[in-house]
Amino acid sequence: MFGLFKKKSEVEKLNDEYKKLMGEAHQLWKTNRRAGDEKVAEAEIILKKIDELQAK
Repeated sequence: MFGLFKKKSEVEKLNDEYKKLMGEAHQLWKTNRRAGDEKVAEAEIILKKIDELQAK
């Protein structure tokens, strides 16, 4: 209840986006391998941003 209005940190937002992209990549791999690989590349960029923020 008390965490209802808590704002997400930048790392939490990026982590959610990373999970979303990996889910999309998994779905795309079933029909279009190249598009799935592109989504994974986007997710890797997000993962690098997460790592940079956590290193600070």
